[in-house]
Amino acid sequence: MSLYDIPLHTLDGTPTSLAAHKGKAVLIVNVASKCGLTPQYAGLEELQKTYADRGFTVLGVPCNQFAGQEPGSAEEIAAFCSAGYGVTFPLLEKIEVNGEHRHPLYTALTEVADAEGEAGDVQWNFEKFLLSPSGEVAGRFRPRTEPADAVLVAAIEAQLPQG
Repeated sequence: MSLYDIPLHTLDGTPTSLAAHKGKAVLIVNVASKCGLTPQYAGLEELQKTYADRGFTVLGVPCNQFAGQEPGSAEEIAAFCSAGYGVTFPLLEKIEVNGEHRHPLYTALTEVADAEGEAGDVQWNFEKFLLSPSGEVAGRFRPRTEPADAVLVAAIEAQLPQG
């Protein structure tokens, strides 16, 4: 099964899938509103603004599995992201990224190793997975990798659709 075939839901509950972003470079990030890394929302939004017109999107995936740092409802999460960080990139419904109830999207994503060759569970909020325009995982970046990190930016630029 392709990543494009995995059923997803937007934050407001509308059915979707990664196929909605086919042909784009996509940065999938598990996000949380009450985390020490939450200020990364600003950098993620900056990436969105910089590259959206070149075939790129950030896709935020709220998750409450790390110290209960995303306790809010869909409406609270949307309001926080909009008011606090001016987020314009799409957000999916709150899901689990690790454990027995791990969402199938993250079952596939966590099979991919990071730059140090380590696959497996998401370590914390704001772990990043970069997808190529053909839907393949092109990179995995751990939570402390800032959105403006030169290695991450270069990886995104390398995945932008040509043409």
